[in-house]
Amino acid sequence: MSNEEVIKVLIVDDIAETRENIRKLLQFEADFEIVGAARNGYEGIELAKDLEPDVILMDINMPDIDGITATETIRQEVPHSQIVILTVQADPNYMRRAMLAGARDFLTKPPSVDEMIGAIRRAGELAHEEREKTKNVYSVKPGNGSMPVGTLKDGKIISVFSPKGGVGKTTIAVNLAVALHRKETPVVLVDGNMEFGDVMVFLNKQAKNSIVDLAPRADELDQDVIEEVTMLHQESGIKVLAAPSRPEFAESVNGDQFAQVLDFLRNFYSYVIVDCSSSLTDVTLSTIDTSDLIMLLTTQEIPAIKDSRLFLDLLQPLKINRERLLFVMNKYDKRVAIKPEKVSENFKQELKVVIPFEEKVVLPAINRGVPFMLGEKSKSITRSFISLTEEIRKRLSAPDKKTAVEVPEKVSVAG
Repeated sequence: MSNEEVIKVLIVDDIAETRENIRKLLQFEADFEIVGAARNGYEGIELAKDLEPDVILMDINMPDIDGITATETIRQEVPHSQIVILTVQADPNYMRRAMLAGARDFLTKPPSVDEMIGAIRRAGELAHEEREKTKNVYSVKPGNGSMPVGTLKDGKIISVFSPKGGVGKTTIAVNLAVALHRKETPVVLVDGNMEFGDVMVFLNKQAKNSIVDLAPRADELDQDVIEEVTMLHQESGIKVLAAPSRPEFAESVNGDQFAQVLDFLRNFYSYVIVDCSSSLTDVTLSTIDTSDLIMLLTTQEIPAIKDSRLFLDLLQPLKINRERLLFVMNKYDKRVAIKPEKVSENFKQELKVVIPFEEKVVLPAINRGVPFMLGEKSKSITRSFISLTEEIRKRLSAPDKKTAVEVPEKVSVAG
């Protein structure tokens, strides 16, 4: 039997009797090799790094660090090692946490012999596949992900942001994705609102997977994983990466992980469009930092204008070049006295695109879950989106301007 076929197993459990029993159960399997046994989580992490096993049988309850924490660390340090969690508690919450940490299976103690052997073999096959992939692919930085040769794209990340809620961010992001998508310029739409993302609602779809399934694996992404987790929106052709299905799952994703995912996606898509949260969370700040273009949305409402002013004041401390900004006014109503030209003049920031207020087009589209850019193109709002896409294509074909520059002195808003 070749070394490639042998499944190397590491046992991590704080009870010596359990470690010995597992060793005895597995010793009769010709394709299994017990390479070591650890008495606690810290020892398990060190042995995993030294021995690089294919499969780790990990107890969930240990005195120093628990098995879930150890799993998360090992998956970062030894990404091809697959972890099977063992626990006396058949608790769905434990299972969810274990899977988020990167575990490949979850067995309740005491598992049957067939159950354990089956889980190890499945995990072992996956480990061998992961090892094989590292021989046939090259690394992509940043993000440390891997991808097949020939799929690299110089994709651009566009964050759709407003510090004020209710200005139409999701409407803009969804319809912009549809408008930019072409066969030669594929688009992926990412819901960046970790707690209350609505992108799937605006598309009338339900996602089986979400960013929660990618974040723990941000250091080991590949094209197959991306294909598995993103969803194809058949009507438009765009791919979609959903937000967590419940607000409490938001804590499973941090800013660094989210940025790594975005950087990896840019290798496969011409445009990565992110519908950001209005709050300057860790995820939102990481998105803005990694974006090639930041679309700042405002409306004619005084609170939205005030909040946009405050955000512009933050650009210099955040070391964000103003030239990366695309200032857009949404829901423009010519009957309102506040004019785009006046806002632009006071802010010293050009308002390149103004999108008209067309409630009779926008609201039915939202309620049906059908982006209005899939419909008739003669409406003034759809024509404004065509202008918006032209401006974006022009801006993103220009030289990269991520470097920080001096921000002009503040100019107070009249009144």
